[in-house]
Amino acid sequence: MQGDEKMNELIMKLKDHMKKIQQYQTIENLLYWDLATMTPEKGVDSKAEAIGYFSTEAFRLSTSEEYGALLRELSSPENYEALDDAIKVTVRRELRDYERFCRVPEDFYTEYVTLKARSQKAWETAKKASDFSIYCPYLDKIILMTKQYVRYMEPDQKPYEVLLDMFEEGIDSQTIDHLFKELKEGLRPLLKKIHQSGQPDLSAMKGTYPVSGQKKLQDMLLSYMGFDFTKGTTAESEHPFTSEIGYGDIRITNHFREEDPLAAIFSAIHEGGHAIFDQNIDPSYKHTAVMQVNMMGLHESQSRFYENILGRNPNFWIPVYDKLGEFLPDFRKIPFDTFCKAINFVQPSMIRIDADEVTYCLHIILRYEIERAIFNDEVTTEELPGLWNDKMEELLGIRPSCDAEGVLQDTHWSDGSFGYFPSYLLGSIYDGMFLEAIEKDLGSVDQLLSQGKIMEITNWLNTNIHQYGSLYTSHEVTERLCGKEVSAKPLLDYFYKKYSEIYSFSLSEQN
Repeated sequence: MQGDEKMNELIMKLKDHMKKIQQYQTIENLLYWDLATMTPEKGVDSKAEAIGYFSTEAFRLSTSEEYGALLRELSSPENYEALDDAIKVTVRRELRDYERFCRVPEDFYTEYVTLKARSQKAWETAKKASDFSIYCPYLDKIILMTKQYVRYMEPDQKPYEVLLDMFEEGIDSQTIDHLFKELKEGLRPLLKKIHQSGQPDLSAMKGTYPVSGQKKLQDMLLSYMGFDFTKGTTAESEHPFTSEIGYGDIRITNHFREEDPLAAIFSAIHEGGHAIFDQNIDPSYKHTAVMQVNMMGLHESQSRFYENILGRNPNFWIPVYDKLGEFLPDFRKIPFDTFCKAINFVQPSMIRIDADEVTYCLHIILRYEIERAIFNDEVTTEELPGLWNDKMEELLGIRPSCDAEGVLQDTHWSDGSFGYFPSYLLGSIYDGMFLEAIEKDLGSVDQLLSQGKIMEITNWLNTNIHQYGSLYTSHEVTERLCGKEVSAKPLLDYFYKKYSEIYSFSLSEQN
């Protein structure tokens, strides 16, 4: 009994310490949210300094001697085996991160965090001006400091391998190379057949779609999917994102263009998938590492499942299509069949977040190959726009005409998120496998969607994936739900079945 009391005391100390860290992180998340959505130009420096301050305070708590001693005591064999699964995961991950962070000088960490906040605003300014030279010095320093940051944490490992593992635990470049090669080889004949099949007339989609109506439509779609507005809200930013401010406060941003409502519609569905995941993690995991889902391949699988597997399925729209015309009157003149062809229109395009689900895969492969070149010291920062344009031509057959539609289109590198991009495509690969598992349990997804029963799918995801947060790695989730090794084949099968019907070509021509 005395041992149980001692163990409970240690666990309470762990949760209390993590709660303190998370309080600082909540303020930091709020500041980042404000920086991306509302901060005026002259407020950037003070906001960046504040982010640096609160992040450093959290860093100090994460590297305190008291915290290290607590983690070591809990990780001793006699204590560790008595812990439940969530606390085991927490102790293992927190001790790993503690040892990593203790190797990072505090003044370096503060400078790095502050630079990232300033860099994000510099990227935004450069993108609006379509001028890489504005952003180049910031990005160059971000790259140098990210390399140094990783070397501090794991001096004996290759920096890019560490970054990949930080965003998707257990993944490495060898695994990614295998999966991406499998996918790239499978996509070539599919894209060739689509190109040979001709393209639909989408002229009816041209129109003006007021932003006010797009925002109302966004909120309707989010509610329809299962987003809980008592636990979240929405705003506008240059680049759409989802932010977990704290438990029960999950926020979505979107970017709206009057001439292109589909971009905002699918960004809303994508970010909604992220938010629904975070909103449905079991609250018993509060103040543990399980609440923070740092397996970004798994997280992206949920956003991309809603966006593509569900949202680009014509059956998704059958119950709600009339609502589009209510919020955006120009949709009243668009036949349902034309709309369905528009949302599944496959053609190489410049902008990743606007890309169709098939060519999107190549956008991610491009970024992965460039990141690998950056961390292998094969390209300088100044050479990145040219390398980007060459890769676009090689993989997609098109060449950007300006920096905004080329190297400046994504915000991720501005905050040092190298190694994140592969998680998007890993997520899509997992989605092919999850689709098979859902249809095995629930029956036809087409039928569920056409009957307006999307919440049955959301509930399946809540029950089988979301509630567990990051208790399981992505590999463990796919193995538990799908019973087989991760493979790109289910995703390719989904692509071939869907697009052979849309573009009227034979499945026998897959190989």
